[in-house]
Amino acid sequence: MAEKRSICIGEASIALARGADGRFTLQCDGDTFNTAIYLARAGLPTAFASALGDDPYCDTIVALAQAEGVATDLVARCPGRLPGLKLIGGAQQTTQQRARIDSWEGQAPARELFELPGWSRLAENIAGARLVYFTGITLSPYSNVGVGRLLAAVELAREKGARVAFDPNFRPRGWKGDLSRTRTVFAEALKRVDIALPAYDDEAMLWGDPSPEATIERLQAFGVNEIVVKNGPNSALVTANGRSQTVPVPDVVVPVDVTAAGDAFNAAFLAARLSGRGPIEAVEAAHKLAANVIRHPGAIVPRADAMMH
Repeated sequence: MAEKRSICIGEASIALARGADGRFTLQCDGDTFNTAIYLARAGLPTAFASALGDDPYCDTIVALAQAEGVATDLVARCPGRLPGLKLIGGAQQTTQQRARIDSWEGQAPARELFELPGWSRLAENIAGARLVYFTGITLSPYSNVGVGRLLAAVELAREKGARVAFDPNFRPRGWKGDLSRTRTVFAEALKRVDIALPAYDDEAMLWGDPSPEATIERLQAFGVNEIVVKNGPNSALVTANGRSQTVPVPDVVVPVDVTAAGDAFNAAFLAARLSGRGPIEAVEAAHKLAANVIRHPGAIVPRADAMMH
């Protein structure tokens, strides 16, 4: 498996983030995109699978991925198309609350990734992966055809020995408030997942889970063997091979910006697990990286400060 790579599937967009001084900075944004970068920084062969236009902004996204060591051969380029655009208000967050995000992504080509010409080649690459990682944000813009094709590719990858990791990362706006469809799609995804990385507040919102333990129990019913429930600044509850343990956050950090904390947590956890470390040690590594990320503005911290070890 050493030569195989992790494939992160999703969307990368352009974000205008407002700082504390009211000024905007241009950033590249995307939950699986962020995770791909942190996986690559951990020294793991990693590819990002998406679709972008052919404009200079999309060139910037591709260039950043390549500079970070993320393979972009699975990024389809669609002539004449533009990337999604996000406006992040008050990105310099001084509380645990997420920044307000307004997005204009209705025409972004990533939503058609599994319906574009050449989608079957993407599916073949996914089937040969070491790890396949995707999220609820990955799934939210897909049609039923797109969801079906992605999950079929994931299922084949699993049969060939890949591990499948999924963060539900529930955002109601992305699903147009259709909770019934969201639950149906998530249920189908979870049947094909080895590692689930939900945030408790998301699960409580979508499913009404009264506790992280209830989230664990519900996900186990889908056959998920390894589950880490992120519980904000407090702790994470990890269950693997039938054993559960709460892993507290080692240090209380006053956040500068909570953007991508969960994306970084997921990357550090998956990198540790793929490197042979146990679930508890992997959560400790994940807490460490997430704490570092929230000390910095923006999703991607300076490389020297990444602490991916």
